[in-house]
Amino acid sequence: MSSQPPLDFHGVLSESKRIISAHSRHFLALSVLFLLPLSFLTTIYTTLTHLLTHSQSFHCQILLRLPLTHHHHHPPLTQTLLLPLVFSIVTLFLSLCAVGSITYSVFQGFYGRPVKLVPAIFSLLRSFLPLFATVLASQIIQFAVCFAFGLLVFLSMKGFELWGLRIEYSSPFFIGICAVAVLCLALVLVYLQMNWALAFVVAVAESSWGFEPLRRSASLVKGMKRTALSLILFFGFFIGILVWSSSVSAQGFDDAANNGWKSGAFVVQTVVITTLVMLLMLHSFAANTVLYMYCKAIHGELAMEIADEFAREYVSLPFDDGKVPFVVSVIPA
Repeated sequence: MSSQPPLDFHGVLSESKRIISAHSRHFLALSVLFLLPLSFLTTIYTTLTHLLTHSQSFHCQILLRLPLTHHHHHPPLTQTLLLPLVFSIVTLFLSLCAVGSITYSVFQGFYGRPVKLVPAIFSLLRSFLPLFATVLASQIIQFAVCFAFGLLVFLSMKGFELWGLRIEYSSPFFIGICAVAVLCLALVLVYLQMNWALAFVVAVAESSWGFEPLRRSASLVKGMKRTALSLILFFGFFIGILVWSSSVSAQGFDDAANNGWKSGAFVVQTVVITTLVMLLMLHSFAANTVLYMYCKAIHGELAMEIADEFAREYVSLPFDDGKVPFVVSVIPA
């Protein structure tokens, strides 16, 4: 009989991997529906930006050689703003669909209930709007923090100037101060993300929305903040490295004369990076859901839910082979 995984970073990853492996075809189908296009757009976005920029500069060179009366083209600003806007809307939609369906499926797998594709997709009818409202709430808070931080820096600079201190904006001292300020802001945003690690899971599981999932997540994550931070840094680091490597290598394929972006190496690289990003996103969403269950276990909320589940009908909570009962218990230190 398998032992219970520890309630830490490795235990969360182990449990999420177990649930995904027990229902591999189901999560593969959800990944193909939502995560594959999401990871592909994330990977290819920089390349598309490079291609459009190169195309615009190429057309501008041609237009400069034509008479003034033939200069009929769309303003570059319109094309520059349209791509990020479309990209943001599509990625937001796919992200919310992926989070909602995967979170629902992990819950079903954790409790040993049937994990089916159609109910997982239909669950989005209940969870999409709460997830969207929660995203808006988190963005409002982050924008307010960034605005307040920028305003504080601006007023500090103006205060120094009123005191007669001359600031050279190109000096290493000023650049160093700005770097420290940006680092402090980044730490604050990471701290917020750590406290909100369970917000989207709460929006799906508890049908709450807006600022309430953020408050509930900050309450639940107490005692597991180190694990939440480890998950954020782990998946964020590897996804960031993959996307960054794709953007850097895309610059080498940006030669329109040689059609480097059409080469076999570019296609293989895009496929590999897209697949890896998709898998990391899948395990990240599943791990957050498992972390939510562990946090509820630490706060004494999970035992009652499991008791209610067994009171309604006998179920087995799958473990390594999907059939061994699994119960989370917390032993006081």
